[in-house]
Amino acid sequence: MSPLDSTPSALAIQPLFPVSRGRLQRRPDPLELAQQIQALHQLRGEARSNPDPDCAWTGDLHGVWRLHEHPTFAPLIRELCRHALDYLTQLGFDPARLALHIQRCWPVLSEPGQVVGRHHHPNAHLSAVYYLNGDGSGRSGCLRLFPQVQPNELVPGLAVGHGGPIAHPDPWNQPWLEVAPRAGLLLLFPSRLDHAVLPNGDPDDLRCSLSIDFALSAPLPVQTTEPPAEYLAPHPSLWTPLAGR
Repeated sequence: MSPLDSTPSALAIQPLFPVSRGRLQRRPDPLELAQQIQALHQLRGEARSNPDPDCAWTGDLHGVWRLHEHPTFAPLIRELCRHALDYLTQLGFDPARLALHIQRCWPVLSEPGQVVGRHHHPNAHLSAVYYLNGDGSGRSGCLRLFPQVQPNELVPGLAVGHGGPIAHPDPWNQPWLEVAPRAGLLLLFPSRLDHAVLPNGDPDDLRCSLSIDFALSAPLPVQTTEPPAEYLAPHPSLWTPLAGR
């Protein structure tokens, strides 16, 4: 037996193919924060849900989906967009070879007990959530992110529990990841990632957040005869709408 064969060693597990979640903690100005929350109350009006009383009120279903044009929120959204560009740069994208667009930007207001069901945003490429309040405890309802696949569970379905042989908590077979709201916290993640919001368990607080959907395209070419990048859609200004009926 060679010395190499007799050397004891420990099995090492290496993480592969991580999901790129961006995270940034801002220090919001208290006065601006109060103005923003007051503006959200005005935009919501008399509505309290979506419309099921157990579902949080989301502005995109009530005509409030261009918050980036609202004077109270426009400066904040411009800053968040700069962080989105930084996220893409850190992923390896060349900012000079793509254009980032806001598809929509809307508020989400969650009364005590209300949730946002599991979903993803198939029409966007990059999504962001920004919290206007929250103390980091999670009592106002965590954001729950779900993996697209569970390659480490080996047998499909074991990672979700229900008496299976996988012990929890286990970092290699987590059925989800939860993030607690905190005022000034920005999260960025691929839009294809399923996510949900747990019930607001704070009886005295309204959870307030903003959501942004981004789309990537090729940049506007200097000459319209230039072909766009192969994997990116041409810049939307070059699209040709067809007359509908």
